[in-house]
Amino acid sequence: MAEGIIVKKSDDLLEITLNNPERGNGLSDEQIVFLGDTIEKEHEQVRLIVLRANGEDFCTGRAGMGTRPATRPEALALRRMSDIVFRCYGMVRKSKAPVLTVVQGKAFGFGCALACVSDITIAAEEASFAIPEFSHNIMPTMVMSSLVDRVMLKPLMYLVWTSKVISAHEAQRIGAVSDVVPKADLEKTANALISRLMNGPRPAVLAVKEYAHGAMTIDTAKAVDFARNIHSLVNSSSEMQVAKK
Repeated sequence: MAEGIIVKKSDDLLEITLNNPERGNGLSDEQIVFLGDTIEKEHEQVRLIVLRANGEDFCTGRAGMGTRPATRPEALALRRMSDIVFRCYGMVRKSKAPVLTVVQGKAFGFGCALACVSDITIAAEEASFAIPEFSHNIMPTMVMSSLVDRVMLKPLMYLVWTSKVISAHEAQRIGAVSDVVPKADLEKTANALISRLMNGPRPAVLAVKEYAHGAMTIDTAKAVDFARNIHSLVNSSSEMQVAKK
C-alpha cells in the first residue's frame, strides 16, 4: 500500500482514490508505481475501475515536476524514471476492465494524461486541464503519448506548445473528456454510470473496451470482421443469456 492512495475493492468494482489534497494530489514516483501495480494486479479480476481524488483538485501533476536535480542523470536513469509513467499509462490502456475517471478542479500534467487516457472521463464544469511541461523546459512526449489517440492533433500540439489551461468543456470538444456536468452533480452522474456498468452483463462491458481498442489498430475490413466475431462470441455466451432473463 502506498501512502496517499486509497484502494477499495468490492465484488467486481475497484475504486482508487488519490488522497494527497494538501499538495493537489501530485503523485510521487512511488505512488505512480503503486498505481500501475494495482491496475496490473486487479484489472482481470474486476468489471470496472474507478479513479477519483479527494480535495479540490484531481491531480496537479507529478510531484516535483519542474525541479532540477543537483546532477544530471544519465540517459539510462532518465529512461527508467520515465518508464514508470509510460507503464502507468499503458496499464490503463491494457486493462481489460474499463477505467472511469472522475475529475474536479485541476488535472495538469500527469493528472491530465491520466484523466484523458482513461476509457471514460466525467468532469465537473469547473475542472481545468493543462500540459505545463513545456513551460518547465521539459519535452512533454510522455503526456502526449497518452493523448495521441484521444485528442485531435492540432489542439494537442497547441496545448503542448502554449501550456494553455483549458476548461472542461474545451477538453470535451477536443476529445479528452466524455461528459461535463455541474460540480454538484459530479458524483451523482458518476455513480449512475457505475451502477449501469456494474449491473450490465459483464461480457458485454468488457467486450466494448476490447473491441474499441483492438479495432483502432487495424484496417476497416479487419475491424468489421473483428466486430462480427466478437458480436457472435459474446452474445451467444451463457452469461449473456442469463443477463437477458
